[in-house]
Amino acid sequence: MTAKVIYKGDLRTEATHLQSGTRIETDAPTDNKGKGERFSPTDLVATALAACMATTMAIAAQTHEINIDGLECNVQKVMAPNPRRIAEIQIELNFPASKNYTDKQKKILEHAALTCPVHVSLHPDMKKDPSFKWG
Repeated sequence: MTAKVIYKGDLRTEATHLQSGTRIETDAPTDNKGKGERFSPTDLVATALAACMATTMAIAAQTHEINIDGLECNVQKVMAPNPRRIAEIQIELNFPASKNYTDKQKKILEHAALTCPVHVSLHPDMKKDPSFKWG
């Protein structure tokens, strides 16, 4: 097993990563009867996409000796009704201004991001809109 999720009441869950013991709490968002005091489950999906892109790029960066330390990802989730779902995830990937990436390095990193496991697992109807900002 990967995780255990317990419903704590009041539209909150607690998820435990079984290998590490790390815990994450979620709340329903304020626009869906929740408190919005924690990530919502759909926030985690959007955030997981950014984290997966960054991790997969970091693996490619190690392989090709590219430094991406300081990469920041800004995530925006857009919901749609009927049925309520994530319609779009916008991710702005901001690379450190102090680095000068070659066109080849940019291509390697962009390819890694766009082929990360979360990106290729999400439904094709969900718009995924990454923008790469190179300093």
